[in-house]
Formats: sequence, C-alpha cells, structure tokens
Amino acid sequence: MKKSQEEPIFLLEIPRGTDIPALEKRPGSVPETKVLYYEDNFARVPQLTMVWPTVASYHPDSYPLEVLSEYLTEGKSAPMNQVLIDELKLTSSTSMFNYISELAGQTQISVRAFKDKNLEEIKTGIEKGFAKFEKEGISEKSLKRIKAGQETSFYRSLSSVLGKGTYRSLSSVLGKGTGLASYNTYTGDPGFVTEDIKRTLAVTTADVMRVYNKYIKNKNYIATCFVPRSSADLILENAVLANVVEEKIITGAEEKFDPKIAATYTKTPSSFDRSIEPISGETPSLAVPKVYESTLENGLKIFGIENNEVPLVRFNLTIDGGQLLESMDKLGVANLTASLLNKGTKNKTTQELEEAIQDLGASIFSYAGKESITISGTTLAKNYNATLALAQEMILSPRFDETAFELLKKATVTRLRQQQASPNAVARNAYNELIYGKENIRSKNTLGTISSVSKITIEDVKAFYEKSISPSVAKMFVVGNIKENEVLSSLEDLNTQWATKEVLIPTYKTPEAPTKPTVYFYDIPNAKQSVLQFGAPALAITDEDYYAASVMNYILGGGGFASRLTQELREGKGYTYGIRSGFSGTKAKGSFTISSGVRSNVTLESAQLIKQILKEYPTTFSDKDLETTKSFLIKSNARAFETASAKLRMLSNMSTYGWKSDYVKEQESIVNNMTKARVKELANKYVNPDKLIWLVVGDAETQFDRMRELGYGTPILLNKRQQPIKN
Repeated sequence: MKKSQEEPIFLLEIPRGTDIPALEKRPGSVPETKVLYYEDNFARVPQLTMVWPTVASYHPDSYPLEVLSEYLTEGKSAPMNQVLIDELKLTSSTSMFNYISELAGQTQISVRAFKDKNLEEIKTGIEKGFAKFEKEGISEKSLKRIKAGQETSFYRSLSSVLGKGTYRSLSSVLGKGTGLASYNTYTGDPGFVTEDIKRTLAVTTADVMRVYNKYIKNKNYIATCFVPRSSADLILENAVLANVVEEKIITGAEEKFDPKIAATYTKTPSSFDRSIEPISGETPSLAVPKVYESTLENGLKIFGIENNEVPLVRFNLTIDGGQLLESMDKLGVANLTASLLNKGTKNKTTQELEEAIQDLGASIFSYAGKESITISGTTLAKNYNATLALAQEMILSPRFDETAFELLKKATVTRLRQQQASPNAVARNAYNELIYGKENIRSKNTLGTISSVSKITIEDVKAFYEKSISPSVAKMFVVGNIKENEVLSSLEDLNTQWATKEVLIPTYKTPEAPTKPTVYFYDIPNAKQSVLQFGAPALAITDEDYYAASVMNYILGGGGFASRLTQELREGKGYTYGIRSGFSGTKAKGSFTISSGVRSNVTLESAQLIKQILKEYPTTFSDKDLETTKSFLIKSNARAFETASAKLRMLSNMSTYGWKSDYVKEQESIVNNMTKARVKELANKYVNPDKLIWLVVGDAETQFDRMRELGYGTPILLNKRQQPIKN
C-alpha cells in the first residue's frame, strides 16, 4: 500500500546492539541482625530506624506489605502510635514504609524520639506495637478503610500526563504516558495498570498477617541509631559505630577542566543532517476551563470547575489571615489552631474523625500559612457530600482536645529543634528576617519559636479561632466530577450554620531593596555544604512588572537546565546539584531570590560566579535566549490546567488577585511581546548584584574570611561564632 503524505516514515539507522538479558530479582539478605550508631553533628533528637529485606515491585507480597506498613503507623488507631505516642509518650509520630524497586525491596520503620529519650525505650515500644498487632491482627473494617484510600490515590495518579502517574512502586513519580511505558518495561504489559489496582484491592486480612510473619516477625534486620553529638548513652545496646567518613573541607581541591571543550567521537553515518533540529509543529492552543462563581449569604465566595476525567472531587476552603493575624508574643498560634482542627470535633474524637474520613477513602487536612488557613479535601465523587460534612464539622465545631493540643506543642517544639540543625531551615529563617525586617510578621517562622510555642495555651488557640475563622474572609474552591448546582446545594448548611463576623487583617510593608550590597554569614560548624540565599525585596504579584520579571528570569535561573545558573554552576563547574532563582510575591511585595546548596570549599567561587552571571545577564541575553523563553512558556501552557491541583491554583489566583479566568492569555501576551531591550531593563532593575543581600549559611572557620574576596566588604556575622566540632 502506498503511504500517505502525512504518515511518518521511521529510519532505523543506528545498528541494534546486543541483547541485554533481564536482571534476576535479588532480594536482600540479612544473615544476622546488625545495629549501627552515629553521633551526628546536626542531630538534635535521637532517631531509630529498623529495616527488613522484602520483595521487589509487583511481587504479590508487595501489596499486603504496603497495607501492613500503613496500618501499623498511620492514624490514631495504628498499633505503633497507640503504644509509642499515647501509652509511652516517647514521640509525636511514627512512620513505616515499604520501599520497592525492580530487583529488591525493603520495609522499614523509623521513629524520631523526643529529646533525650533512650532508643532502647523506642525499640521496646516498637516490639510492643508488633506484639499488639500479632494479638489483634487487622480487622476487615480497617482493611476496607486502607483500600478505600488506595483507590482514591490510584485515581489521583491518573489525572496527569506527566505528573503523578501510577500510584505505587516504580512509577510513583511518572504520569499516564511514561507510566504505561514503565509497566511495559517492568512487567511486559503496558495495561498492567488495571492489574495493579486489582491486586491492591484483592488483599485480605490473612495476607497482611502472612507477610508480617514471613518478612518481619523474628527476622534479622539492620538498625541504625542517629543521636546528637556526645549522646552515645541514648543508643541501643551492642550498637557498633558506623563507618561514616565526613568529607574534609579543603579549599582548592577541585579538579581543573574546561567543560567547553567538545568531546571527540565517531558519528554513526546518517542519511540526513541530525544537527539540524526538526521544525516544530503548531503551538497547541490553550483550553481555559469554564469557571463558575457564586457568593453565599454569609459572605463565603464559591469558585468551581467541573471536570469528569476521573471520579474525584478536590476542594480547598481557604480562610484569609493565617500568621498575619498573630501577635509577636503568640508566634505559632495559627499553626497550632489549624493543626488542632484535624484532631477531632465536638462529636468525634481524633480517632473517630480519622476513621470516618478514611472509611470514605478520603483525605481532609487543615494547615496554616503566612496569609491563610486552609482545609483541603480529596474524595471519590460518590462520597463528596459525606466528606464535605466532615470538613464542615471540623471547621464549625472543633474539639479543642487538651491532650491532643499538648502533643501538638511537643511535636512542634521537636520540629523547631530539628530546624536548628538544618542549614536550609536556618538559612530560610535568617533570610526572611533580612528581607522583611525582624518587626515584620512575614519574617517569622510559621511554626513560631520554641519559646513562643511553649507559652501558648489552649485558651490562646480558642481565642485565635474565634477572631479569625469567618466566612467573610473565606473562599471555597471545588474541582472535579461534580456539577455546579450540586456544589451550591452541598453548601447550604455551611451558609446557615456559619455566622459571619468582621475580620481585620493587618498589612505589613515590605522594605525597599537595598541600595548597596551586604554579605551576611551564619556559622554552622563543620558544615560540608554552604546554603546560599542571595536576593532583595522586589515585587507583589499584582505589580505590573511581576509576570514580565518572571519571564526575564526564565533564562537566568527559573528555567531549570535551560537557565544560566544551572548551566554554569552545576553543569559547568559541578559546584552544586541544583540552583534556582525566582520572584515570590503575593498581594504583598515578596523577594527576588537565588538559592542553592554548594560544597563548602567552593562557597566563594560559587558566589563570584553568580555575581558575574548577574552582571553580564542584561547585555548577554541573546535572540536565542528570547526564542527559548517564548517557546517554553507558551507551549507549556497547553497543560497549564491539566491537574486538579493546577485548577485549584487557578481558582485561588482568580479569587485572591481579582484576575479573570483567562489570565493566562494575558500572560501569553506579555511573553509574545517580550524583547531583549525589555529583558535588559527588567534585569537591571530587579537583579542587580550590587543591590542584593548576600547570605551564606555554612562553616565560618573555613569560609567566613574568604567571603571578603567577593568584593562587598567584610561579612556581617548573624550569630555567635561557634567552635569547630572535632571529629
């Protein structure tokens, strides 16, 4: 048959290589239990991890192992949580995961204890949790609840072509297209997606107990004990010091090479010039979802998008305020209030609420941010009304359980202690204070401080709830397989039962960008990496220049591997695994920030290279750069509203900033009209290296004095100089 003009002809010009036989499964083997320990310079609390070898991806036993892992540690009724959290009060959380890959798998449990708790107590608690499971097993009701959640996760995984794909195992970060290819590679069947979910839903209670007995009970394992420096008394008995070799910080230890020297090799003969890129097809058109809007009598604003690709509904109830409504002496109260909404209602204990949500295969969680508190839900469409009723119960009649509150406080303090040992968290907190100023609430950690959280009472939380939770400052976003009239009907009770009140949200002025550069340094002794945060106060998202500035930034540091910062610091020099830059405004002015973690011994060199790139950027931005920017930003819009998360973000943008539903088309117009002259103007105005804050968080012993060579004066030390830790 004669081929049509449109039918592609594929030329297989590259010779087929030798066949590569499939690798045999190689399950791990632990002939005897081993216990290792290490005193970590950066640890603030002890942690115990126990690991058992199990099975590879798609093995029949991998499915009940996933159920077992979730049952033992997820939720108030989980055996490990009942023992370690409620009974022994050794920790605020436990976690167990079934990690599976092509050739082997492992199941592990990790518990991060409260400060100064001995890990022998943790181990005893874990053994007690296992014994509880052995005695009681898993009920049909609990198994059904877990399967319901897995089914919902499965459908969520099918909502994107390139985002989250098949919901488990090897394809857990792939999308529909690559997921099918992955199934084909590892199972020989691209349609295995249907078999995958069938196997999950076919797990029985007997299967769960069987895999526990087969892989966990009385089986050898590997345990690791990580404890703070000088806390070896907290480790397990008979633990052996792990052979951890810490890299020494040696300036000038880099190998010299020129990445611009082209490699020489013999090219495979071809019938056409493969150096010429094929002509791209037409730019795909942007399909903007149809949005409906409404307002209830109590002031609650409704924004929705109907989408029936998968039988799911996602919703966000966002209440403006959040941390902005805190006072400086009650930092962290918004976070505690939002977290406590998850811990039961007047008619349901924490466990009863969790189980009611899980029985529906749904998820509902509440969290606080700088500018809002959000109650977010995901559910099968058939269970939307029941799920919404639970969310409504959480917001209108919280339990304010004092036991749960005290545990939340302890968990928050533990997180804050961990952040003290995290260079990234230290850098984020220090940078925010440099950008906004210490008297601006936007500079504060949303968790609060150890001191402030310790002083907050349950009465403070109740008072914050009363003054901040109102439909007058709330918006409901609904996306999924549900019609507009059904959404409006479902909110009738919320309209009549949620009384409105005035909420005044303070505004905080962001300082202007500095007129000269300053280098700041925060000392973390022996840090093997330096965290770099370079930037300045910049724009609000509603400012006329905001999106144009973001377009300008694409080639600088917003475009991943297309960006100069990545090409120079990662690909060219190997200083870092990742570096990025961007603008972070909301209705308030945010910052322009360049952030990266680099090896300690190239801290100065990294800063110097960034400085050079910034200085050269306005004059070296080329026609090719402009073409690349426009091509990516326009063509990527074809998937701008693909996922439910993207649609929710669109609705949030519309409600928060007053944008029209087709605001992306206005942004496309900005991209299409961008010129090199405009890029130069924006770069000179917003990314001038001589008007930035240069923050380095790292080892002052080796890097502080070197930073003088950046040419911006002697660094300002933000904390007391620490003594180096001798290993």
